[in-house]
This record gives sequence, structure tokens and C-alpha cells, in this order.
Amino acid sequence: MRDAVTTLIRNYDVTGRYLDRDGLDKLKDYFATGTARVAAAAVINSNAATIVKQAGLKLFDELPELIRPGGNAYTTRRYAACLRDMDYYLRYASYALVAGDTNVLDERVLQGLRETYNSLGVPIGPTVRGIQIMKDIVKELVSEAGIANTSFVDQPFDHMTREFSEQNT
Repeated sequence: MRDAVTTLIRNYDVTGRYLDRDGLDKLKDYFATGTARVAAAAVINSNAATIVKQAGLKLFDELPELIRPGGNAYTTRRYAACLRDMDYYLRYASYALVAGDTNVLDERVLQGLRETYNSLGVPIGPTVRGIQIMKDIVKELVSEAGIANTSFVDQPFDHMTREFSEQNT
């Protein structure tokens, strides 16, 4: 798993350049949010079950057809699989959050997922909505934990949402 630092240095190394002002500013920004990133990951870790449960309840409240007969979360097994997947996305979002890099999401979550979901008939739209709901819950909890600027929390969730949305074709 790469982090913001190794990715930045790798990109400069591949092009044979020294770190310039832009690169140094990116490093400065990453390190300036380091403590907040770790604190946000701790908030996610200590509230993961609650975040997933609340996100699931809100998702199924907004899209009740998912839990009705014929819906993709209708049976207990499918409902549990949906919550399991949400927990999986949340866990990897926390890794990407600390790393300041979405590479781990591409490698461990998003690669091959389109084919898997298509073969299983899993709709992408509700998956995207579930990730958005979790992001909102996480940002609220992180804010309640005293972290004023929560904008860095958006990165991993928005990346997954964007990648899933692009796969919905």
C-alpha cells in the first residue's frame, strides 16, 4: 500500500525531476493533516459497527424496495452481505484516509468489482448511495470529535463513489 509521500516521490522519480514547490506543498498539506487523519481513523474504528448500522438503516429507509421481496437485500443472507460490504468499504476508506492516497482502494476494493457486481446482479446505485451516507456519518462524528476541518474525509469516499459511478455503464 502506498501513501501520499511514496506516491508523490515515485511520480517525481519516474519523471526524473527534483521535488518542486508544488510537490513540497503537497507534502506539507499531507503532514499538516496527519494528526487529524489518525484521529479520524480512530473515530471510524471505534464507531464502525454503528456507522454501518446507521448507514444501512438510512439506505433502506430511502430505498425500501431493496428489502422488499425481489429486492437485492431481501433475504437475511443478502441483507447481511450488504452490511458486510458496507463495512468493507468503510474499513478500506479508513486505510486510504490515513495514507492520504486512494491507491489501496483501487488495488483492494475497486479492481474486479464491476465484474463481480455485474455477475451477481448487484445494483451500483444503492452501493454509491450507501457510501455517501457513510461519508456523511463519518464527517459528523469526526466533527463531533473536535476536528474542525473535515474536508480530507471526503477523498476516499468520493473516490469510491466516482469509480463505482463510472462503472455503472
